[in-house]
Amino acid sequence: MAQPLAHIEASPSEAVPRLRRVLSLWDLIFYGIVLIQPIAVVPLFGVAQELSRGHTVTTVFVGMVPMLLTAISYGRMAALYPAAGSAYTYVGRGINPHAGFLVGWAMFLGYLVLPLINVIYVAVAIQREFPQIPYGVGAAGFALLITGLNLCGIRWTARSNQVLLAGMCTVIGLFAILAVRYLVASRGVSGLFSTLPFYNAATFNLRTFATATSFAALTYIGFDGLTTLAEDVHNPRRNVLLAIVLVVILTAVMSGIEAYLGQLVWPDYHFVQPETAFMDVCRRVGGVLLYHFMWGVLIVASFGSALSGQVGAARIVFGMGRDGVLPRRLFAHLNPKRNTPDFSLTAVGLIAFVAALFLNRQGRGYELGGEMLNSGALIAFMGVNLAAFWQYYVTGVPGQRRKLIRDAVLPWLGLLCCLAIWLSLPPLAMTVGAGWLAVGLVLAAIKTQGFRARPVMIDFSES
Repeated sequence: MAQPLAHIEASPSEAVPRLRRVLSLWDLIFYGIVLIQPIAVVPLFGVAQELSRGHTVTTVFVGMVPMLLTAISYGRMAALYPAAGSAYTYVGRGINPHAGFLVGWAMFLGYLVLPLINVIYVAVAIQREFPQIPYGVGAAGFALLITGLNLCGIRWTARSNQVLLAGMCTVIGLFAILAVRYLVASRGVSGLFSTLPFYNAATFNLRTFATATSFAALTYIGFDGLTTLAEDVHNPRRNVLLAIVLVVILTAVMSGIEAYLGQLVWPDYHFVQPETAFMDVCRRVGGVLLYHFMWGVLIVASFGSALSGQVGAARIVFGMGRDGVLPRRLFAHLNPKRNTPDFSLTAVGLIAFVAALFLNRQGRGYELGGEMLNSGALIAFMGVNLAAFWQYYVTGVPGQRRKLIRDAVLPWLGLLCCLAIWLSLPPLAMTVGAGWLAVGLVLAAIKTQGFRARPVMIDFSES
């Protein structure tokens, strides 16, 4: 949810400022790594291990396929609409404004769930480190903290992301070195090589593997944020597409290596606390010091993600209130001193806290929240793939010849792969996703007099 910096310069001879294209391909790739985070698989590791019965590495690589195909569709749509930068705009322009509204509504679900899963994760991590603090107290404290800071107008900055990225790379690099040393010392050089993390016939089950893959797709969530820089980059038609594909591949490689080493160090896929299982792996290879380093990095990363996620969700709620999609009197209110959407921020924080208590009743809150986030994101991804097919193959692009593989087969493969993962989600996540989409459909029908008027545009520009 981090915001790119727009580079604007006005020429004396021009009345309208123009964006300078100053970013290179590697600038985009770096930004993408910051968005996804190099330890994306770490908080998912224990849950994914249990769901897949010890096949996290394979779920990460299988989950890469639909993300890669969708990344291609994102990159191609960004080339056509470099100022758009969102799935809902691509669908709205490429297919139909009403379809675009529904995709935007599905994206909104992800924005609402993001602070929720961070509240759950931090509360679980705090309880692990300080067992005397009840889960509910930790969740309430963290939800109040991020809401209070956002009400005061304190934002998570790009500089904070850079410092956090350096910390993550340091800790995960240290883990990799110590894990290799541990494996060589305990099993010899041959201990570094095994096929069991990829496939273990004794534990593999297709149904549980499919469910685990639908959860592990959370590793890649955020790659689409690269399209917001389409106006700032040199040669956007080439570089946005190339960068978004490379970021997905690099994420798969980094996450695969981390999960592979974690599985070799800890072959058993049962954990006392799955959400923080990677910390146990760190303690095994690096002792208490590495354990606490990883704990600190995960807490800070969740803090930054929760702050930004709550602001993004609140700004969307505010925009809907301002445009009359939600009650204007409540949701369109701005604090006159701080210019912050107070009621919307408070509502998002309260939803995160209450949902964190409800979802974690059986200790599976993080897993359920992640699956609900994926449910909304996958609906949006399917929409982008369909929009790429419709725009390039059905409608056509002036000056470009239609090509069956590039313009039809690839986006349809992306759509079907995303659909397969969505159908592999547990019933609750699918029900929430489908129900949320149904609510959006009813809302759109009411606000557009039965789809006769143009729907309002959901504002993702500042989220």
